[in-house]
Amino acid sequence: MTTITPRKPLEPIAPRRFTLGRRHLYAVLFVLFSLALLSNAGLHAPETTTTFTFGAQDGLAPLVIPTQNFVTAASFISLAVGLFALAAPEHQRRWIGPVVGVGAFTLLLSLLVIGAAGKTTDASTLIRSSFQLATPIMIGALAGIWCERSGVINIAIEGMMLVGACFGFWVLYYLRLAVPADQYGVALTVGVVVAVLGGGLIALLHAWLSIRFAIDQIISGTVINILAAGVTAFIRREYLASTEAGLDRLPTFSIPILKDIPLIGNIFTNGQPIFYLMFVLLIGSHIVLFYTRWGLRTRAIGEKPSAADTLGINVNRMRWTNVFIAGLIAGLGGAWFSLEVTGTFTEGMTRGSGFIALAAMIFGNWTPFGAFGGALLFGFSDALGLRFQILDVPVPYQFLQMVPYIITLVVLAGLVGKAYAPKAIGVPYKKE
Repeated sequence: MTTITPRKPLEPIAPRRFTLGRRHLYAVLFVLFSLALLSNAGLHAPETTTTFTFGAQDGLAPLVIPTQNFVTAASFISLAVGLFALAAPEHQRRWIGPVVGVGAFTLLLSLLVIGAAGKTTDASTLIRSSFQLATPIMIGALAGIWCERSGVINIAIEGMMLVGACFGFWVLYYLRLAVPADQYGVALTVGVVVAVLGGGLIALLHAWLSIRFAIDQIISGTVINILAAGVTAFIRREYLASTEAGLDRLPTFSIPILKDIPLIGNIFTNGQPIFYLMFVLLIGSHIVLFYTRWGLRTRAIGEKPSAADTLGINVNRMRWTNVFIAGLIAGLGGAWFSLEVTGTFTEGMTRGSGFIALAAMIFGNWTPFGAFGGALLFGFSDALGLRFQILDVPVPYQFLQMVPYIITLVVLAGLVGKAYAPKAIGVPYKKE
């Protein structure tokens, strides 16, 4: 005889609790920004225009934008971004990051249009400044990628860049007193080499502490940053206090063919060596990390070092090498400050670029071209602040100088969604 077991009554499904997440915060911010833009649009007369020029060598006609109409359109775009971030269904959540990125760029562009309302500004110069100001950030981000892809946290980029900037200029200063004026180019080259080696030297200290003695890598990086700030300040006060600003800097030259491209050709006109080397390092790092055996092994020891060890890869030796390479790259970034831009050295002249580089690296999900996009975002925001000062926008310049750091906080708070670091990052490896 068949026994029928009565079915258990279905338990009621508990209502899903609402939690205030990152996307809700972005949604509210974009809605507020859209309202602020919309109110600003009414402050401009309908006939007010913003004019963008593109440099005489490009041969492009000026772009005249009706200020009120553009700001109104930008406010509705910002409002749409906020509403999408707030009400996007589950299967479309992956689009929130890109949509918010487009909205953020629209906001920055609208701020430029508002700041230049009734005036004329050169867009090609702004683009060039964005790339130039992104140079140390991009170089620092590459230093972080080389180090962290192998499993070693590198928050010491700031200290490596500062040491490179100091040592490179220190050597240049004494060589400048010893060599004839027609050989200053050789002295500058030696200064750049010393800056690169200085960054590599301080990176070896980081590797020694974090790999050899398995010290917490964040503590090691923090100690190096403090040490670099103290040592370079001592050298500046004791040996370089009599130097003058505006000494010899690396020469400028143009890249054939590239300089003739409309709109972006200005980027490759009268540039300096480290600026051009940034593009070489960008492409070279991408090729090495993703298309060579060394890059495959580097990524392997950053993801699963024990598995790499079973295949005969010397994990710690590769980590030592990659940290040293990262230091060399960071030292080149330091040379950009002292030998390419200013021709002098001042205390703390890197101004937190190493930490912004870390944010660009996270923004790019530990990939060279992704980090390049993050560096350009920071470079554009910095260039925008400088352009506002030129346009005499009635905003205190201290607030304009805060823009790159505010964007850093926003990115680290998760603008592009969750970032996936190498799985073994920060974990010392001991061979069993």
